[in-house]
Amino acid sequence: MLLPSSSLRAAFRGLSLHSTTPAKRSFSTSLCLQSRKKLSEAIPPYPYKPNYVYKQADTGLYGGAAIQFGNKISKGRNKGKTRRAWKPNVRWKKIHSEALEKDLFLKVTRRALRTIEKSEGLDNYLLSDKPARLKELGLTGWELRWKVMQTPKIQEKFRQERKALGLPEAPPTFEEWVKEKTKNKRSKGDTAFTSSLNIKSRVSPKRPASPKVKSTEKSK
Repeated sequence: MLLPSSSLRAAFRGLSLHSTTPAKRSFSTSLCLQSRKKLSEAIPPYPYKPNYVYKQADTGLYGGAAIQFGNKISKGRNKGKTRRAWKPNVRWKKIHSEALEKDLFLKVTRRALRTIEKSEGLDNYLLSDKPARLKELGLTGWELRWKVMQTPKIQEKFRQERKALGLPEAPPTFEEWVKEKTKNKRSKGDTAFTSSLNIKSRVSPKRPASPKVKSTEKSK
């Protein structure tokens, strides 16, 4: 059965060199909507990995909540399963920070908001040292934690805690610690320390030959 000329023209319209309709591209040039959040170089690296499954969780305080997938089971005449997703309850909330002395407009889940209220403020929520808390902060919470720790109010709080524990006001760097350690050892006259600096003294001297070996050498 032969097709009419109109249907043949419509079938091979995409292959024609004089086509009026533009050819469709097999790739997209638009930017990804869920671009991954990046921290600045001044901020320490995040100890945990970013959320690869639910990238939106790194744009706010989600408290570890993420999207969940499952089945919707119908109980009517047509019994079956339908795939569906449960998204976390996210809302924009204005939260006050005492250390930064301003209100922050953040994306917060209801789960994280309850934890902030139990912690009696956003600053206490961010400054917690529990591993589970650090893991649920995400990249946004980690960045806010660093900003809060750099404020003069929190720095004064850390200074008082170090003073109460008998620690120095500012923790020494690694180079300063090494210099102080070597100075203390030299002042005490530690022979082990001075001998360790001299490489030649670390080489063990040769043992004297035993009398049996000497007698065999003379007999030869």
